Amino acid sequence: MQIRHLLFALTLAFSGLQSALASETLQAQPDSDSHLSTLDEYGSVAEQLVDQALDYLGVRYRSGGTSPETGLDCSGLVLNVFRNAIGFDLPRTAAEMARMGDKIGRKDLKPGDLVFFNTMRRTFSHVGIYLGDGKFVHAPSSGGKVRVEAISTNYWSKRFNGARRLIDEGSTPSAGAFFAMR
Repeated sequence: MQIRHLLFALTLAFSGLQSALASETLQAQPDSDSHLSTLDEYGSVAEQLVDQALDYLGVRYRSGGTSPETGLDCSGLVLNVFRNAIGFDLPRTAAEMARMGDKIGRKDLKPGDLVFFNTMRRTFSHVGIYLGDGKFVHAPSSGGKVRVEAISTNYWSKRFNGARRLIDEGSTPSAGAFFAMR
């Protein structure tokens, strides 16, 4: 548990230092309760997603797998993370997931965003969850286990199809309206 929190803290340190400084400034203001920072709200949901995703490290890959006990494929991992972290059921396949949320550029990635790749000679055939600092977690392929990799590696960089943001930065975790379904 402590290692996951350390990994998350390091990830945020590299990718969200500016956000953290901005939220500290807002929290230091006496009336900050009336103006909740969307950065804080977004960070809370993103932290839940990243923390949950890291719980699956080492789970074996299984084609069509949706259970950590028997194995997960890429979309099975993502749907388990979203269901268990924030109570939202996603569609079953990477291609269906790619039709949700807001399109975002690679330079605009934030922890909790979905990243898509063409690994089977078709777009959006693989999905992972962005962790920050150029890293993502995914269930790779037969014989593999859920792991963290860098998007910038030659293999993943060539196959990157795009990303989607499902977390609505203006919502709060208790509101249940986490997603921008445009």
